[in-house]
Amino acid sequence: MSSPVRPSPAFPSPATSSLLVSTQWLTDHQGAEDLVVLDATVLQVSAPGGGQRWLSGYDQYLVVGHLPGAIFANLLDVFSDPDGGFDFARPSAEQFERAAASVGIDNHTRVIVYDGSVGQWASRIWWLFRSFGYDNVSVLDGGLTKWKAELRPTRTGHVAARAGRRFEAVVRPELWVDKAFVESVLAGDTDASLVCSLPAAEFSGEAGARPRRGHIPGSVSLPAGRLVDRATNAFLRGDELTARVAPAAASGGRVVTYCGAGIAAAASALALTLAGHGDVAIFDGSLNEWTADENAPLAVTVA
Repeated sequence: MSSPVRPSPAFPSPATSSLLVSTQWLTDHQGAEDLVVLDATVLQVSAPGGGQRWLSGYDQYLVVGHLPGAIFANLLDVFSDPDGGFDFARPSAEQFERAAASVGIDNHTRVIVYDGSVGQWASRIWWLFRSFGYDNVSVLDGGLTKWKAELRPTRTGHVAARAGRRFEAVVRPELWVDKAFVESVLAGDTDASLVCSLPAAEFSGEAGARPRRGHIPGSVSLPAGRLVDRATNAFLRGDELTARVAPAAASGGRVVTYCGAGIAAAASALALTLAGHGDVAIFDGSLNEWTADENAPLAVTVA
């Protein structure tokens, strides 16, 4: 299938009220026709010999439990391009169409996505749907953590997706930037703010699993883990959110978020959109691609 490309360089942001849904909203609407709930959890574990590796959250979904009726969305291999040069590479439109259909989603489905972390995995799925022309998707605010804390029911075992669904993508290329774009920002040829969504210690260069540490010069630090309330795991709101993202959006122009693999960057993109900033894009290769080029500059602020 040949997927159309939306030609406009910008488009209206979805209503901020639709970006997140509450645990109570989902409880009230569970079982509704054409509602699909996705569990997008990915696990980060220590690798033998040091460093980190990613594991599918599917076994945890099966054994530890998930929201009733939730379908597992495999972000590692299905909602990413497994043949891409870096982890979690953005899929093609055709790959994404197959991925959406595989979890029972078509262009009339209301989609709610959550994860077992601070929302970054769910945000990545939300961003992918948005970048392929579909806005009828929300992140469950607080995710599995908040759901369980409220003693809401969970289930174990596999949930099969509805068969026979077909999803048609409409590509929105303006929601992504590549390495050449970031290089043009550093050269002063393109006006955009760079926002690093990694933890502060990785931004400074004090920590990190990549051989080359630090951040892209000129970047602002906006750790994804600081965008949620520590007590509830829900995204910050109102003045608190505005104050938190203010340094990242101070220019008022285009904002490009990045992290290690474009995952935490999606949580920052969600928060910025929630705060009313419409011109946001993600550097998909993020530092995995940037640091692979030994000539690409990095800034380190650790003493």
